[in-house]
Amino acid sequence: MTHDDKPFNLIDGANGEAIAVAREVEDQRRISSDPDLPLEKRLEAYEDIFDSEVGDTTLVRARNIEREVGLRQIYLKFEGGNPTGTQKDRIAFAQAMDALRRGYDTITVATCGNYGVAIALAAGFAGLRSRIYIPENYHANRVKEMTDLEATIIRTKGDYEQSVQVSSEEAHKHDFYDANPGGDNMLTQMKAYGQIAHEIYDELRDAPLAVAAPVSNGTTLAGIYRGFLSLYRRGKISRMPRIAAGSSFRKNPIVQAYLYNTSSCEDLNPLKIHGTSINEPLINWHSIDGDHALDAIRQTDGWASDASDKAMRTYARLIREKEGLQVLPASTAGLIALLNKHAKEPLPGDRFVVVLTGRKS
Repeated sequence: MTHDDKPFNLIDGANGEAIAVAREVEDQRRISSDPDLPLEKRLEAYEDIFDSEVGDTTLVRARNIEREVGLRQIYLKFEGGNPTGTQKDRIAFAQAMDALRRGYDTITVATCGNYGVAIALAAGFAGLRSRIYIPENYHANRVKEMTDLEATIIRTKGDYEQSVQVSSEEAHKHDFYDANPGGDNMLTQMKAYGQIAHEIYDELRDAPLAVAAPVSNGTTLAGIYRGFLSLYRRGKISRMPRIAAGSSFRKNPIVQAYLYNTSSCEDLNPLKIHGTSINEPLINWHSIDGDHALDAIRQTDGWASDASDKAMRTYARLIREKEGLQVLPASTAGLIALLNKHAKEPLPGDRFVVVLTGRKS
């Protein structure tokens, strides 16, 4: 069955239920994925899909969480409203559109799960093939979704960083589109993530005091910072928000660089990085866009903090019970960083935004 024949389901990260693609989106997909149609027509259809299905996610005030933690005006930017339940859809669709425009027929990426699903979906809408590289020892529980979307799965020896290297080498060798972080498409990725800042501004009409987010390679955090920087330079917001990062305990170079006040991110010892089903979305020994994220933290007088698996599970459960959102436990690392700061140095009365990712149950 080809991409033209196979209907897609979009995954709601809030509750894991498959929802049918709207008829108008399905009609646009038939156009965007048809290689026999003019490129201009395909791109127009793909842009319509991108605009209607990706981004514009919910920003809600977490009043029940506020009562639990003793900090007012916490807003949750819930990325679970994206098609596959995470913010990765933003860069996946942006890059698939770029790949289509530039004449590629295959997109390749390394992943621990979420990014792979996003690339598989986005590539399919564009009529492109996807090759997803996953470390053989990872707890990647979304592989079936990738294969259902006709992605080719390649299990690689070693860790995530080695999978990125293999994926990028294959892209260079076979002229595939390289969607990995840190490559030629970095600005495309950061611009896509910058839309999160614009959406927060659209709701609040100014910058919050702080934006807290989970951090792994640092691309999301750096992109959000650049989005706010653009708004500030254009006079849309009165201040830059303080950027706060949270990640797995002693398993992320960005957080460690902040805590130990080093001038740049330094690689960690790979032998001391142990993944679990909770922390895998966060851990790495080499943060590919880490220095950009570290700069964002320091330029805004922000901060960074570690989070344990136990704490991330606890806050994911609290958010589910108090606010009704099913979130990826790892995505609560940003909230934990915010609350750790408040516990040490009480934050003033203001507004705070926490970026969260949905999960498929």
